[in-house]
Amino acid sequence: MDSAPVTVAIVGSRIEAELIVGLLRAHGLRAVAVTDDAGGQEPQLQLDGVRVLVPSSDAASAHRVLDDVEDTTARTDNSEPLRERRPS
Repeated sequence: MDSAPVTVAIVGSRIEAELIVGLLRAHGLRAVAVTDDAGGQEPQLQLDGVRVLVPSSDAASAHRVLDDVEDTTARTDNSEPLRERRPS
């Protein structure tokens, strides 16, 4: 990442984070999932959530992609929101 990374989503598991990373990458954005869970060996350490990071230059585009997915999902079913909380 060439500019400082920023958090665009915090979710409850590494799997959710990797799905979001894949979505963002499918839209041409750079993204990574970051957690402190001993490389997946200690998932209970994910209590603070798993963060999805993008370069600050891609943050606005990433938020648009995630907002579009949330809007579409909200119209088609009653599932949980894609992002549990949005960092400020």
